[in-house]
Amino acid sequence: MSTRSAQPLRTRIYVDGYNLYYGCLKGTPHKWLDLITLFERHVLPSAATGPGASAFELQQPAIRYYTAEILDKVAKAGESLASQQRYHTALKKLYPDRIECIKGYYSLLQSKAKVVDAGNPKRWPRECQEILVWKIEEKQSDVSLALQVYHDAMTGEVDHVVVVTNDTDIAPALAMVRRHTNAQIGLVIPTRDHERIPNTELAAHAHWVRTHITDDELRASQLPRVVGRHRPTIKPETWYERPDLLEKILALAIPICGGRGPAFRWMEQPNERLGG
Repeated sequence: MSTRSAQPLRTRIYVDGYNLYYGCLKGTPHKWLDLITLFERHVLPSAATGPGASAFELQQPAIRYYTAEILDKVAKAGESLASQQRYHTALKKLYPDRIECIKGYYSLLQSKAKVVDAGNPKRWPRECQEILVWKIEEKQSDVSLALQVYHDAMTGEVDHVVVVTNDTDIAPALAMVRRHTNAQIGLVIPTRDHERIPNTELAAHAHWVRTHITDDELRASQLPRVVGRHRPTIKPETWYERPDLLEKILALAIPICGGRGPAFRWMEQPNERLGG
């Protein structure tokens, strides 16, 4: 162990895409997220501080990203699926060897559920009215993530697993990694500025815990607006902070700049008259 400790820890990051989206990205202009930049430049360096801390060396693939494609039937916006697919394509183009995207799927079923009695919220479920509801669940992603974390640690592919989730379903896998391997476990809670408390079951198995990701880190870790030259993948305009204002600006700028691309390039340049 003494010779091994001097070497950088072979590290891999496992991202629960569902948790990351709902904990950090939903309702923000940061959905066009550069995962490599976020973890390589911000999250991991912050964990590599303090006495006894080890350096990290990301393995290939550096990130395994577990997600599922949105169902058109339940998407709140008509372009949600297309925008999500565009994001996945951008990640693959920019990081073909560094990010592996593992897709589960959503199950949509009709199911019976008990309604909380508004007049008596403490009334037991068995005494409440039953109704038929749509139940949507993400399938396979959690299981795939848990199995891969255990596999990579058990086979010695990595010395250090960094799990990005707040889902207790992953706790048994982390417990087995601690029990049966020498791999270190890092836990990143995908939430912004302490908006959620780290799950105690997960934190109990981790060697270190990052309790949140800041808005500044998300803002500083965005993909280029245009990814790739041949058949480029472009950031969806609905993913900007104010798509309504963006549309008005483009309507004014395109005739002057000569096209959509030049208009965006003009907007991306610091403007002295607007304070930079």
